[in-house]
Amino acid sequence: MNAALAAADPGRIIRKHLKLNGSTLHVERLQFPLKDYRRVFVIGGGKASGYMAEEVEKLLGNWITRGLVIIPDYLRARPRGRRIMYHQATHPIPTRKGMEGVLAMLRLVENISRDDLVIVVLSGGGSALMPLPVRGIGLNDEARVTSLLLKSGANINEINNVRKHLSQIKGGRLAARLYPATVLTLIISDVVGDKIDTIASGPTAPDPTTYHDAENILKKYDLWSQIPENARRVVTSGLSGSLPETPKRKNKVFRRVHNVIVGNNRASCLAAASAMTKAGYKTQVLSLQITGEASEAGLIFGSIVRDIRENSLPFAPPAAFVVGGETTVTARGKGKGGRNQELALAAAVKISGSEEVVVGSFATDGIEGRTDAAGAVADGSTINRGLKLGMDPEEFLRTNDSYHYFSRLKDLVITGPTGTNVNDIMIVAAGRR
Repeated sequence: MNAALAAADPGRIIRKHLKLNGSTLHVERLQFPLKDYRRVFVIGGGKASGYMAEEVEKLLGNWITRGLVIIPDYLRARPRGRRIMYHQATHPIPTRKGMEGVLAMLRLVENISRDDLVIVVLSGGGSALMPLPVRGIGLNDEARVTSLLLKSGANINEINNVRKHLSQIKGGRLAARLYPATVLTLIISDVVGDKIDTIASGPTAPDPTTYHDAENILKKYDLWSQIPENARRVVTSGLSGSLPETPKRKNKVFRRVHNVIVGNNRASCLAAASAMTKAGYKTQVLSLQITGEASEAGLIFGSIVRDIRENSLPFAPPAAFVVGGETTVTARGKGKGGRNQELALAAAVKISGSEEVVVGSFATDGIEGRTDAAGAVADGSTINRGLKLGMDPEEFLRTNDSYHYFSRLKDLVITGPTGTNVNDIMIVAAGRR
């Protein structure tokens, strides 16, 4: 887990992908001659955006004119800089602090021109940290929609689909505000498949989704009648054509926009696999695209690690698998927990009684929902130890109370806020027979 987190370090990622050669900024195969621009701005938001921007300023220094980046208010070590300001906001539910940050950010670039370069730093969490509702709805309406979607079992693609159509900057609308400047968006992905239109709700990316898609998602999860009337009215107005759609791929506002993914789940999974290999385990990265209900994924991973241990399939122990992605939890109980903790508890049920097996699952941002845990670790003794304390694992799963289960066993993964976010990582391992 530590190796995976090290690979997701935003400063390390920026140093790897950005180089300054004289007065020319190199990013992958792109080149930006800084002396040709009248001004250089740095803006953005997300869980990793602060440390990304801090490293950008270390590299570019006085080339930067001004900047403002919106970061989570729970970060322990706040990034520092002379030319870039850092505005704190809330996550996962948007509040006025975030909206004030967005308005200040937009004021910074309101007189943008063709001679300017805007570097946008984006990462997971940017959707909540950068709220600016469309006219017709209030911030409380947006927060209510977000809260309902988070509890519904909707995946991040679906949640951000709806968010895009209720925002003035998401879904490519920030790119429209920055036109005709040159825009370089540096992205650390927390989305399965690295879809740039979904990461932080794609503020500088063409949006392939529509109001019709947003309506279908809200109805799919029986939320259409539950969302605030103002939000429903906006979607309905979009469906009728009274409100313009989010900008699409052929729109002129994207002609000078370059979206570059500099960090993602793949690098962290490979780093975890390398660490397991060095520890003596035959290790494979099984998938980077795990989604679905957390408890069901836990049962599957428990089955896999038992097969390694008991049947030497797909290969003999000591062996391990590393998996990346992001599962979901459909909240049916009133307990406390998160997708990684619930996954680990479901796996614990499956591997109960088995020796020399372990399943660990954690969120790389260090925070699961509204808990202080990143995830949890389970082994063959987890369920028996819980029973001795009078805990029925099925009841804790039924009430979505995995946090309190693992807390009593002292098997929570506690990292604190990491200042990065590249999705979740799951590791299963079986020792020698």
